[in-house]
Amino acid sequence: MRLLKVAFAIAVLFVNLLIAQPSWADKPKFSKNPDYIEVTKTIKELKKSAEGTIPANVQRQIDELEFQKAAIESGIAWGQCRNETGGNLAIYGNAGEESEESENSNQLYFLANGQTTPDQWDCQGVYLPSDVKVAGLDKTGAVAIRIMDGTQLLVKKNPDTSELELNIPNAKVVKPSDQDWFIPNVSQAFVDSRIPNTLTSGDNG
Repeated sequence: MRLLKVAFAIAVLFVNLLIAQPSWADKPKFSKNPDYIEVTKTIKELKKSAEGTIPANVQRQIDELEFQKAAIESGIAWGQCRNETGGNLAIYGNAGEESEESENSNQLYFLANGQTTPDQWDCQGVYLPSDVKVAGLDKTGAVAIRIMDGTQLLVKKNPDTSELELNIPNAKVVKPSDQDWFIPNVSQAFVDSRIPNTLTSGDNG
């Protein structure tokens, strides 16, 4: 009888181990995340360049980067984009299996006005045509804005100036020659003519 109870207890323990997530399960490998590596490196460089007393504007950059670093450490390995521009917004997402023949690590998608990319769908940045003006951004041609994991990017149009406004400070600009992002030279009118093909937070599936 005693052996039966022991066997039953062992069986219950085994089932619990199979069903419940172990408390010692590995945490997300954020230390290998490219964004995490970049943020950590930039923080170190800013602190090193300050040499002693850190100016207020540099300290603000460090604080913002520390905040981004904490967001990545929390396990959020994706970015989110919202479009309030009044037209289509071209955004970058992981090409994955959808574009095995593509030479670029990510692909352009089109997000309709008033829409937000869903949770877990990694919006990596936005494309800004050459004929679009962006507040606080001096650009002479088409560029892309890259966002880090854990970032909610809002792009909206200022009704008074018609300029686009980004809710992130110190936007990281990606130029055609910088890395393997597809940055074509097309107009906003062309972007607006595309059929939106991004699942949004209000879509099913």
